[in-house]
Amino acid sequence: MEYLKNAIFVKSIFSKKDLIQDNLPTFIMVGKSNVGKSSFINALTNNKKLAKVGCSPGKTRSINYFKINNEFYLVDLPGYGFSKMSLKEKENINKLTNSFLETNLNIRHIFFLVDIRHEPTENDRTMYDWIVSKEIPCTIVANKADKISKTKVQQMLTIIRKKLFADNEIIPFSSENKVGVQDILKILEENKPL
Repeated sequence: MEYLKNAIFVKSIFSKKDLIQDNLPTFIMVGKSNVGKSSFINALTNNKKLAKVGCSPGKTRSINYFKINNEFYLVDLPGYGFSKMSLKEKENINKLTNSFLETNLNIRHIFFLVDIRHEPTENDRTMYDWIVSKEIPCTIVANKADKISKTKVQQMLTIIRKKLFADNEIIPFSSENKVGVQDILKILEENKPL
């Protein structure tokens, strides 16, 4: 399957009044700060410059929309967990994220990114539980699979599943060596409009 074509950055949203209100299907990237959501998007589109990759955790403070073939959106939500933001900034981002998730009726699928090198955190578990409660189709993406030995991948997938109490599919992924890219593209193909 080919990489996503005609991918363009649409805009960054900092306020709920600016959230895009149209009917295009939406696929969301969720994960803690520094888990690699921007690199994930860039790998799917084969464009290293499409989504800006932050050098420090907590840099993304907006909801970032990317339009694919004028058919659907990829949406990168602000990372949670570690960052140098003030409590007020964190509160504003939480409100913005909640508004997006609660009001967008076009969400087709959530890609929930975790770092395959580490056990899921309490924040990861809280976010995963929320996704499950909303009954939104979800795939867990165990990112940075190139950072551990191939023999350890299955072991870490088992740990992630156990810690999250997950029964969703878990896909090992690497933006560096393209592991898992075809699996994600297949999910997008199956859920996008005909």
